[in-house]
Amino acid sequence: MVSNIENLLARARAFREGPFLRQRPQYLRLVREGQKPKILMVSCSDSRVDPSSIFAVEPGEIFMVRNVAALVPPCGPDEAYPGTSAALEFGIVHLGIEHVVVLGHAHCGGIQALLRGTETGDGETDFIASWLSCAQEARDRVVKELPHASRAELVRALEYETLRQSVRNLMTFRWIEERVHAGKLSLHGWRFDIAEGALAVVVKNGEPSTISD
Repeated sequence: MVSNIENLLARARAFREGPFLRQRPQYLRLVREGQKPKILMVSCSDSRVDPSSIFAVEPGEIFMVRNVAALVPPCGPDEAYPGTSAALEFGIVHLGIEHVVVLGHAHCGGIQALLRGTETGDGETDFIASWLSCAQEARDRVVKELPHASRAELVRALEYETLRQSVRNLMTFRWIEERVHAGKLSLHGWRFDIAEGALAVVVKNGEPSTISD
């Protein structure tokens, strides 16, 4: 485990002297030709979820967007959540992405905070509550539909529902909607179980799917 900055720097040196040397032709090609990924993935910032390891991808294969709880906010004129939206725009409009995958996961701290009903301005956070508010609609649906569920059941249900909501929110962006309708872009929602290593397909091609792994 990386325990300090010196350890992290030592790993960077080892990477440059080992894997990087073997992959240098690939890196040089990416420098010459630029990146041309076909997949954009919105993933959680959680340190336990590493898409590069899960999918064994090489440099240049996936355009990665990471944030708390792997949420996609709806498109809005107030630009309240520009970071993720800007990354989506760059990947889809300028890189020609063909697939967008929203990758949620089990045991997500952000989803647990969302379920607790963290409110903006409660004095506990400066930014987290405001960010999670873009998924408040999903939280309200789950709480209403499962009034007698246990907390664990609610968390699990909300992990799935926020994925569905994020995919729906993707369609509020004009340049995503146009490409989906033209058959140039597909939207997906997946959930990774960090305890089991299982991947569940929740949304396939923009539509809710029979959950499978």
